[in-house]
Amino acid sequence: MLLGVAAQGVFTPLWSARIVGEWMRAARKLGEAGVAQAEAEAALLKRDWPGAEVDWPPSLEARLWLPDAADLHVLAAAIAGSADLILTLNARDFPRNLLAEEGVARADPDSFLMGVFEAQPELMHAVANDVLAEARRLSAEDWQMRPLLKKARLPRLAKALSA
Repeated sequence: MLLGVAAQGVFTPLWSARIVGEWMRAARKLGEAGVAQAEAEAALLKRDWPGAEVDWPPSLEARLWLPDAADLHVLAAAIAGSADLILTLNARDFPRNLLAEEGVARADPDSFLMGVFEAQPELMHAVANDVLAEARRLSAEDWQMRPLLKKARLPRLAKALSA
């Protein structure tokens, strides 16, 4: 859903090589098929957003502090890419006050996408329908919108799109 919205020009995604690496390590838990899918998706991300990968000097990360030091690279990527927002479900390790000191806000994906829905409902319906069609194609299952989005941890968006 997020990349579908980004493809429509709502925002420009940013990431670092480390963020992609963490994604690849997480995909290993899903087995060979999960790794293959993650690698294919990473290649598509590089193709579709060639300037999205950011890096930074070690001095940037060294001056930052978050409750979980393992997340500093995410904040560093946001700062290096001049991002306004970090999209995360991990609110505990990204306190708003610490992010604000760096000029960055935090939102969970469901709230962010609800904002897009409220501003551009037609766009959000189109993206959601594309995602639903792709989920059905990839899984060969007859997914319905609400259960699919709830599984993706987008319950408010699921309710709004199903209304």
